[in-house]
Amino acid sequence: MNKSFGLLLFLLFAVTCAVAAPSLRAAQPGRGECRTVPSKILGHPVAYCVILPRGYDEDKTKQYPVLYFLHGLGGNEQILVNTGVTNEVEDLRAADKIGEFLLVAPNAGRSFYIDSRNGKVRYEAFFIKEFIPFIESHYRIRAVRQERGITGVSMGGYGALRFGLKYPELFGSVSAHSAALIDQLPKFKTTEEQSDEIAMVVGGSFGDPFDPAYWEKESPFTIVRNGPKPANLPIYFDCGTDDEFGFYRGAKHFDELLTSRGIAHEFHLYPGGHDLDYFAEHLPASLEFHSRVFEGKTPAH
Repeated sequence: MNKSFGLLLFLLFAVTCAVAAPSLRAAQPGRGECRTVPSKILGHPVAYCVILPRGYDEDKTKQYPVLYFLHGLGGNEQILVNTGVTNEVEDLRAADKIGEFLLVAPNAGRSFYIDSRNGKVRYEAFFIKEFIPFIESHYRIRAVRQERGITGVSMGGYGALRFGLKYPELFGSVSAHSAALIDQLPKFKTTEEQSDEIAMVVGGSFGDPFDPAYWEKESPFTIVRNGPKPANLPIYFDCGTDDEFGFYRGAKHFDELLTSRGIAHEFHLYPGGHDLDYFAEHLPASLEFHSRVFEGKTPAH
């Protein structure tokens, strides 16, 4: 191979946020804040950011739906406040395209939102058992399934689909952009150096050296194939037709799998690559999708 396989894997799952982006406007109806959550499971505090809806600080009795927002590899919780997402949310609200709800993004490092193969980084357990209860007890959130959604991009799209389909009793809607979907890993033998590079890139989540069998075990494809059919779970996902890492192929296969299982969903392929421009262009679609669910409107499929 003429490329560093580790670098390839890093590029494969990353949607970089290190770009010039609009800062928070001086006068916004809503506001963002960043804090930490204590975690006994992980053994250290976890940073998160939240975008609060307009009026949150004025009416101390009103409760809101919540949308959990999962970042990609190489990103962090700052995706909500450093990439113009806050401005996008307020523009959509001003145009009455979305309602009032909280967006919450935790830092997940390179965890892929799973419990690592060696059991040392139990991120999935943290998210389900500690993070959600903490957020929903510290903010005025209506902690009911229909008003709890989850979304993500790239690695975060992978995580959102996993959580939504594995825990349909918790989430009332799920969406993903450019999700890191791979139906089957390439069949080739890696050198010891390449295996070490893969493990370094994904933080050892799937074993060190990388364990393809553990990847398959944790895959959203496996969850759909082996799990029960989720009831009343609106699903939206999209991917760019020019996604340079081939995630459009995985997205098409996932669409076919959901269809074969009779699982209702909305899927789109749009022109674009695996980059922030694509993500920014299509983010409004999933925000509007979740907002409709929060309002009790069943999305069309």
